[in-house]
Amino acid sequence: MEIKQLNTEIEVAEILLSIKAVFLRPSEPFTWASGIKSPIYCDNRLTLAYPQKRKFIENSMAQIVKKEYPECEVLYGTSTAGIPHAAIMSEILQLPMGYVRSSEKSHGRENKIEGADPKGKKVVVVEDLISTAGSSIDVVNALRDSGAQVLGIVSVFTYGLKKGEEKLTLAKVKNVSLSNLDAVLEAAIKNGYITDREKRMLLAFRENPQDASWQSVE
Repeated sequence: MEIKQLNTEIEVAEILLSIKAVFLRPSEPFTWASGIKSPIYCDNRLTLAYPQKRKFIENSMAQIVKKEYPECEVLYGTSTAGIPHAAIMSEILQLPMGYVRSSEKSHGRENKIEGADPKGKKVVVVEDLISTAGSSIDVVNALRDSGAQVLGIVSVFTYGLKKGEEKLTLAKVKNVSLSNLDAVLEAAIKNGYITDREKRMLLAFRENPQDASWQSVE
């Protein structure tokens, strides 16, 4: 059955909010690894703990691969969060899979790419989250350097940060996300997770994450 993308974006947003895989806290910002103070935190690993919700998400991502990347021959998960999504999707689509380490192993064959051989293959990268897109592009580059033709990325969620979108454009990488910040905010308002002011704060954060003035938005 064909999934209508707009409805899927909202439904996935509601799932992520309900299990706190996406957590909105404008009044008590989180600190990202980069040091950025953020009103939103995303951990899509939590989807693995809810079988029925997980099934919907993985089937929806598989639909994206079939629609947007019909020539895909191999799926590659990003280490570590993209690996389980890639594994489940590879079973649904009956495709080979592998994953890309953040760095080469220091022992054995010292591989960075594990599983299926990417050389000469048309591949799709499976990611859980797109923020600044740096780590995703590192994976794309590793696969390209190994002789793969990277068709693009499929991801569970994107913040839609300008910096991330610019990096993807510069690297000539297509990304299709299952859900996004706009859908989350629509679902959050609808279900009473946030106020209108908090929505404006979150949108201001997306426009310029490095500028802490989003915290004083009225």
